[in-house]
Amino acid sequence: MNAKELLELYAAGNRNFTGVNLIGADLTHANLTGANFSGAFLTGACFSRAFLNNVNFTGAFLYRTDLSFAKLQNSNLLQADLTKANLKGANLLKSCLVGAKFSGAIITGVNLAAANLSGVNFCGSDLSGINLRNANLSGANLNWANLSGARLSGADLSGALINNIKLSGAWLNGVDLSGFNLEGCSLEEAKLSGANLSGANLTASNLSHAAMRFAILNHANLRAANLNSAQLRKAALSEANLSKADLSDADLSEADLTGANLNLANLQNADLSDASLRGAYLWKASLDGCKLYRCNLIGASLRHADTTGVDWSEAILTDATMPDGTINN
Repeated sequence: MNAKELLELYAAGNRNFTGVNLIGADLTHANLTGANFSGAFLTGACFSRAFLNNVNFTGAFLYRTDLSFAKLQNSNLLQADLTKANLKGANLLKSCLVGAKFSGAIITGVNLAAANLSGVNFCGSDLSGINLRNANLSGANLNWANLSGARLSGADLSGALINNIKLSGAWLNGVDLSGFNLEGCSLEEAKLSGANLSGANLTASNLSHAAMRFAILNHANLRAANLNSAQLRKAALSEANLSKADLSDADLSEADLTGANLNLANLQNADLSDASLRGAYLWKASLDGCKLYRCNLIGASLRHADTTGVDWSEAILTDATMPDGTINN
C-alpha cells in the first residue's frame, strides 16, 4: 500500500490499517485521527506535522520514522519500536508509551504531559526541556539522562532509576523523591518547592540557587552539598545532615532545622530569621553575617562557631553551648 491509497481508504471511512506496510511513505500533514496502525511497518515513513490523535500504534515498527511536530494526543504506542525516530516537538499528551523503545530517538521539545511512560528506557537520553508534567515514570530507566530544564512537576517517579541524572533548572515542584539517591546530582536552579526529599541522599549535590520553599528534607543527607543562595523558606530539615554544606546567602527563614547537623557548614550571610535550630549542631560552622533574628537555638551547640557580625536580635539561646564552650542560661 502507498500513501495515496491509504489516504483514499481513510477518506472512504476505513480506519483499520493493522499490519499495513507503509515503509518510507510520505504522509506529511496527513489527518489520520483515530486510525489503527497496530503492528504496522512504518520504517522511514514521514508523519511530520500529521494529525495522529487517538491513533493506535501498538507494536508498530517506527524505526527512523519522522514524527516531528506531529499531534499524537491520547495515542497508544504500547510496545512500539521508536528506535532512532524523530519526535522533535511532537505532542504526546496523555499518550501511552509503556514498553516503547526509544534508543537513539530524537525527543527534544516533546510534550509528554500526563503520558504513561511506566518502565520506559530513557537511559542516556537527552530530555532537556521536555514536558513530563504529571507523567507516569514509575520504574522508568533515567540513568545518565539529561533532564535539564525539563518540566516534571507532579510526575510519578516511584521506582525510577536516576543514577547520574542531570536536573539543573528542572521543574520538580511537589515531586516525591523521598529516599532517592541523588548523590552528586546537578540540581542548580531547580524548582523543588513542596517536593518530598525526606531521607534522600544528596551528598555533594549542586542545589545552588534552587527554589525549595516548603520542601521536605527531614533526615536527608546533604553533606558537602552546594546550597549557595538556595531558597529554603519554611523547608523541613529536621535531623538533616548538612555538615560541610555551603549555605551561604541561603534563605532559611522559618525553616525547621531541629536536630540538624551543621558542623563545619558555611552559613555566611544566610537568613535564619524565625527558624528552629533547636538541638542543632553547629561546631565550627561559619555564621559570619548570618541573620538569626528570633531564631530558636534552645540546646543548640555553637562550639567554636564563627559568629562574627551575627544578628542575634530576639534569638532564643536557652541551654545553648556558645562558641567559647559556655552554656547559656
